[in-house]
Amino acid sequence: MKRERYENSRRLFWKAERLIPGGVNSPVRAFNSVGGNPVFVKKGKGAYLYDVDDNIYIDYVNSWGALLFGHAFFSVVDSIQQQALLGTSYGIPTEAEIELAQLFVDAVPHVEKVRFVNSGTEATMSAVRLARGFTGRNKIIKFIGCYHGHADSFLVAGGSGLSTLGIPDSAGVPQGAIADTLLADFNSLDSVALLFEQFPESIAAVIVEPVAGNMGCVAPVSGFLEGLRKLCSQYQTLLIFDEVMTGFRLARGGAQEYFQVEADLVTFGKIVGGGLPVGAFAGKKYIMDQLAPLGPVYQAGTLSGNPLAMSAGIQMLKRINRDEALYRRMEHKTAYLEEELKSLFEEFKVPVCINRVGSMISLFFDSDAVTDYASAQCADAGTFRAFFQGMLEQGVYLPPSPFESWFLSDALTQEDLDHTVEAARTVLSGMVKNKVIEESSIGWTS
Repeated sequence: MKRERYENSRRLFWKAERLIPGGVNSPVRAFNSVGGNPVFVKKGKGAYLYDVDDNIYIDYVNSWGALLFGHAFFSVVDSIQQQALLGTSYGIPTEAEIELAQLFVDAVPHVEKVRFVNSGTEATMSAVRLARGFTGRNKIIKFIGCYHGHADSFLVAGGSGLSTLGIPDSAGVPQGAIADTLLADFNSLDSVALLFEQFPESIAAVIVEPVAGNMGCVAPVSGFLEGLRKLCSQYQTLLIFDEVMTGFRLARGGAQEYFQVEADLVTFGKIVGGGLPVGAFAGKKYIMDQLAPLGPVYQAGTLSGNPLAMSAGIQMLKRINRDEALYRRMEHKTAYLEEELKSLFEEFKVPVCINRVGSMISLFFDSDAVTDYASAQCADAGTFRAFFQGMLEQGVYLPPSPFESWFLSDALTQEDLDHTVEAARTVLSGMVKNKVIEESSIGWTS
């Protein structure tokens, strides 16, 4: 009897459901929005994932953006192995923390000090606490559809998994925890200005993903980030760039360098740890020195700055520093994929919006531009679901949600990109043949 393509993954998921809520340790992994059972991975190498059924995939998730150089990058793996032999955690300072901090300060504009934590969520919640302590104010502005982790004050219109699961907020978050969270529309300076007019002396910080990645990839329109900087300066409010995704991905200096806009505080994750759990928040000395033990804003963590994560981060940033052509190469690869997919969808007369910034890219089944959360919601999720499943069958692993950015790695070859485009051709051809597209809500006509 022939074994099914995903037999082992199905078996493991059924087992996981008995032991882990929903069978997963992060909601989007459950495939709720794309159907079927999640794939269980056995290993990754370079641009490829290998699942427990020995299927091979070209990976466009890359641990949600963390793996800039692909899976099992040698220098990172080697540094982790060497450090593990010396110990995995001490809860005591190490020289590696200083080395990685220096690499941060040298690379990121307007950063003088950095503190390491254990996740992007921890970085953003700590940055907001610091902003409140520094300004003596309580309110923050966040943008509808932007996700800054799962701290209570952020779980309002957070995009990402909340959108995927159809959950507008989260149970278990008391009203008091979000009472000081004000909502604005991404790419709308008018909505931000209105909040400042209502609360001119109460807003501690504006926190924003410089490129939204949790409603799909959505770029800032011209003047948006510059306008936020101007408003924050006018009202003596801190501007926080959540660069958990964009940090060291768009450029060596992140979004501040890429867009030439200065933030007061910046948060990091993902690439910083090369696949290990790590986060960081950073800024000017006079702000960062408000943190304990120097100042009154408390933040702590047993595993913060742990030697395994620091060693991996050092290797990642050193490689970025050495490779002067890295970001030009990443730009070229992603632009090539964008143009080839656009041509393909035009050939099949399928309305699509493809957004791209650097090596972040998203595909929306919609003929209109996607510039904010509301327009992202208009895209056809049912057609994306069919496209995702088809691409998976063709050996291309995409984010299992229409509200997540794709992330390219430098390990991708020209052959990988061409295979991806041909896989999409096969999938679109099948969708047209089976009238999947014709019957969808995007109004495709032959």
